[in-house]
Amino acid sequence: MPPLPVLFSSWTVDPVALILVVLAAVGYGLGLRGVHRAGGRWPLWRTLAFVVLGLGSFVVLSCGFVGVYGPTLRWAFAVKLSLYLFLVPILVSIGRPLTLARAALGPTGRGRLERWATSRPMRLVSNPILAPLIGFVLFMSFVTPWSYTMRTSPAIGAVLTVLVPVVGLLMILPNTEEAFFARVGGLLMLEFVFVFAELLLDAIPGVVVRLSGQVLDQHLSTGAPLPWFPNPLRDQQIAGDSLWFIAEIIDLPLIILMFVRFSRTDATEARSWDELSDDEFAELSQAHLDQRFAPPER
Repeated sequence: MPPLPVLFSSWTVDPVALILVVLAAVGYGLGLRGVHRAGGRWPLWRTLAFVVLGLGSFVVLSCGFVGVYGPTLRWAFAVKLSLYLFLVPILVSIGRPLTLARAALGPTGRGRLERWATSRPMRLVSNPILAPLIGFVLFMSFVTPWSYTMRTSPAIGAVLTVLVPVVGLLMILPNTEEAFFARVGGLLMLEFVFVFAELLLDAIPGVVVRLSGQVLDQHLSTGAPLPWFPNPLRDQQIAGDSLWFIAEIIDLPLIILMFVRFSRTDATEARSWDELSDDEFAELSQAHLDQRFAPPER
């Protein structure tokens, strides 16, 4: 493992990451200005969470130690990629960027935003079946020689810097922006099943990488290794440990978020039933029975 002075003093400049951070900060700032112009208020703690925790963690991962040594150390690259996908989106979503945008936009802009949130591409990315597969496919690349190309290619690195956090954010938004991605209770129960399946799927790449007795990316040279560099096989084992641990521990907040969503949805549905009059309830019950026991059409 690296000495603490190296861990805290290793920094680089990642132009792609910094451009993305500036664009996100400017967009959030415009949203704040729009809310204030409309006479509204926005919680300061959400702004700080978005900037300090969300964008700050992205900068640290991109320009800090794992950004510097990601091309040469497998475990540093694994930590960066997994936190890009899981941690950064969760921290960014605390700032509720979609809720801020809806509060800042006019009726036309809000309509466009809501149509985008319910569009087919968004429904596909946020689908509870697809989300577990995205992380699984991404991390299974670590068991192939392709992981070396991903780790060392500047062009692919730039694409991953943008694509992985964005995909992770699109996956997490349905669990944090309930107003845009409302689910009925039955579908939420189905999502619980897939989240627990994700716990198992996310563990598979890390376990395979950790237990393999050979270097899976087929590159045994580390260039000019520093004294604290692990050998290639040990480097791979630490990468497997990192993938396994991060993927499993980050799933716990998702389960908590889904439980909170289920509780709110259940309470909302219960209130809607309680507000029905006896006649309305009897009418709905009869309509349900008529539909259920209607003779099949020929």
